[in-house]
This record gives sequence, structure tokens and C-alpha cells, in this order.
Amino acid sequence: MDHLLGIDVGTTGVKAVLVRPDGSVAGEVATEHPLSVLRPGWAEQNPDDWYAAATASIRRVLDEAEVSGSEVAAVGLTGQMHGLVLLDGHGRPLRPAILWNDQRTAAECREITARIGAERLIAVTGKPALTGFTAGKLLWMRRNEPALFARGATVLLPKDSVRHRLTGVLATDVSDASGTNLFEVGARRWSTEIAEALGVPAAWLPEVFESRTVCAAVSGAAAAETGLLAGTPVVAGAGDQAAQALGTGIEGPGVVSVTIGTSGVVFAATGRYTPDPSGALHAYCHASPGRWHLMGVTLAAGGSLRWFRDALCAREKAEAEEEGRDVYDLLTDEAAWVPPGAEGLLFLPYLSGERTPHADPDARGVFFGLSLRHGRGHLTRAILEGVAMSLRDGLALLAPLGVTFDRLRLSGGGSRSVLWRQVLADMFAKPVVEVSVAQGASFGAALLAGVGVRLFPDVAEACRCTIRETGVTKPGPDAEFYDRLYPRYRALYPALREEFARLATIPEI
Repeated sequence: MDHLLGIDVGTTGVKAVLVRPDGSVAGEVATEHPLSVLRPGWAEQNPDDWYAAATASIRRVLDEAEVSGSEVAAVGLTGQMHGLVLLDGHGRPLRPAILWNDQRTAAECREITARIGAERLIAVTGKPALTGFTAGKLLWMRRNEPALFARGATVLLPKDSVRHRLTGVLATDVSDASGTNLFEVGARRWSTEIAEALGVPAAWLPEVFESRTVCAAVSGAAAAETGLLAGTPVVAGAGDQAAQALGTGIEGPGVVSVTIGTSGVVFAATGRYTPDPSGALHAYCHASPGRWHLMGVTLAAGGSLRWFRDALCAREKAEAEEEGRDVYDLLTDEAAWVPPGAEGLLFLPYLSGERTPHADPDARGVFFGLSLRHGRGHLTRAILEGVAMSLRDGLALLAPLGVTFDRLRLSGGGSRSVLWRQVLADMFAKPVVEVSVAQGASFGAALLAGVGVRLFPDVAEACRCTIRETGVTKPGPDAEFYDRLYPRYRALYPALREEFARLATIPEI
């Protein structure tokens, strides 16, 4: 019984990873699930789809690794943050989950700010009221779906919904709870002050645990569905960004990471609670006791490249499949022949609105400077550079809060691209470091499971024993060019902000 199972309930699918105590990966499997976009700016998923994908991934990873359920010592959960799963009194979801990248709650966020006060909200919760966070979704339901809201009994986050199905236990952890706008981040507990002010019943908020804590066990019914052993310990786990950080070894101060998944994240661990008074960076509890972290988010990082692939590159997808290649490799190979700056083409990656540094749900994606000269490679290069400049916006906010660094650890799907790694190193003018672990959040969840059952003495030691730096991309001669280009990128959003807001008022046809 020495394998650790990490489960990541992502936006596009559920990944299951089996990890040995030495950090080697015995197997990994991902199962996709659908996303519903009923209106522009909305994003929903069915929690039943998460559980179906989770059970499929668990069964497959056990089968493919030839590991029996009795050989799994513990399970750790992670997943997309902020999504609202409201259960009724029988433990069933009342509606599809409203996701982290859903932008419908701008009016509710203004209401939260008015009720609490902007400064007080940041002081308590570590962040302003933004459309991605959970509290605004609750207020939206109360206003727009009062009959369903009246039947509410428990608020869960996405990974916790899967835990409930696996174990029957209603629980969450400190890092994921930090992203709800209902949590007192410095004290690591639910805020009765905020909940009362917003009219959210305290009874709806599940018990909260430190991430490493064993809080549940696999039920008999779930054991039959997954192949796990009934009674297998399940730890509280962590939100995907905290787990992703652990999966790259970011447990304590001194190291900063950049993750490019569907979203892009700048992440710095701290030894104390240090909220950003401006609210541009957000403070959370880290998944290690006595640690917090600061985070900036680009909502559509890898998501921008995926949109481009799906919307405009059907022929290239088919071509890549015929050649047995990854379509992203085909696209970035073309982009590598395009000079830095994409010959005057800039891209704003605001396809889902934006969070850092522009907390604006009305912001939208923009290709700026298109000409007859530009082809597919230019568009791809502009996307890579636009995401890198957005992440640079987040990194620039760390210094005023006393965070210093001389290198960055890179993770997520975007880290596999040689070109994107070089663009990031040049854009940041810092070395970008790869690590031995490619599984990120699911690996971090597995480490937490190992700490929970004492295969590791603590979270820091779990990271030290299993993760090492394996490669580095240093800034090249293009770094100076990007320093000159970056102000041109920075000038675009202020010039377009009012037009974004006007565009949002155009009625649907």
C-alpha cells in the first residue's frame, strides 16, 4: 500500500495520477468532460460529469499501471477553484456548477463591495469581489433563481463535489476556501462577518481543514465504481493553483512560479498573510500549514491558444493527426519562423474577461495591428507573446509587496513548448526553470495524500524528496526588444476599456 493517488478536477477533464513515495509516476490518465457556454461570458458544467470522468480516470490509471486498489495508500483531491456547486438537503446539485471563468456576476460584485467595503473585503478575504469568485455566484442565484436558492443546503467547490461522491463527506480545505470571498484568509477560517453581511447561511459552509489532513474515506459504493479499496483515506486536498505550486516545489518563500494551463498564474509563497491593498494580486492560504501565497491570474492563457486551435485551425488539427503530431507543435513550429513582435501584431488575451491586473469582466480578446502581411504563424506568435505580457503584468506587482526572485519555475501545458519557454524567459528577462514533475496539480494532490498518511513528515519534505530542477531557459537577445514592445501592449487596454464596456451593453440579437 505505497501508491498515492492524485485527482485533478480540471476545466477540460479529470486527471488521475499514481505516484510512488520516491516521486516517480506509476501512471496518469485524463478523461475529458463537456463545458456549457449558454451565453457569452457564461461557463457551466454538470457535477455529475466530473464524477463520471473521475471514476473513469481512476479505473483506467489503476488498470494501465497494473496497480490494485489495495495498493493505494491515500487519495488527494485538487481542482478548478471558485466554482459554485449548491446542494439541496439530499446532497444533490440544484443546478449546473457556475465556473471560475463565468462573468455574469458583475452587479453582485458591486453589491458585495458596497455591503462590506472594498478595503475591509481585501483585508479579510485577501482579494476584492470579482466575478470569478464564489460569493457573487450565490448572490446571483438568490436574485435570478430564488426558488432554487431557497432549497440550498450546502456550498461546495468542484473538487469537494467529487469528494462528496467518493466519500459522502461534505468538506473543503483552506486554500480552496480562500477563493470564495467568504473566508478569513489570515485566520484560516470561514468569515462569519462576511457571510452574515451577505446573507449566506453559515450552515451552508462545509467544515474546512488544512490541506494535508485526512478528512474522509472512500465509501463502499465509490469503491465499487472506481476500483479503490473501501476505507482508503482521503485528504482535504487543495485548490488547483496551490496544488500546482506544490507539484513544482513552491512550498515556501524564495521561489516564484508561472503556470500556463487554461489560465495563466503567477504564484509566490509567503510566510505570512500579506494582502495586496490594491487588490490586483490576491492572497490565499497555501496548502502547507503556516504558509500563504500571492497570486495573479490571466484567465485565458493556454485557453487562448486552445480557442485559436479549435476556432481557426481545423485543417491543421487534421494534418497533425495524420502525421501523428501534436497540433500545438505544428502551430508553434510555424510561429518560430516569425520574428519577435509578430511584425507589428499584438494580442490581448482577454477572451474570458480578465482578472490581473485589470479586474474587468467586460474585457475581450483583441488582435491589434492585423495586415495583409500576417498569416497563421503571426497569429500564433502574437498569442504566445500576448499571454507572456499579461503574465509580466502580474509579476510586476510582486516587488511592491516585498517579493524578490532571480528565476521562475514554469509548469502547465504551455511549459512543453520550447518557443513559449524562450518567449517567457525573454519577456521576463529571467531564467525560466523546468522541473522533474510534469503532472503539476495532480502530483501536488498526491503529495498531500502522502503527508496525510505520514509517508512524508511534512509538505516541505514531500517536495524536497520528489521534485528537482531539470532544465533552464535563459533570456536571449530578444529580451531588449520585448522591453520596448511591452509598453505598446500596456497602452492598449486603457485605450479600449470604455469601448469594452460599451460593447457589453449591446443587446443580444
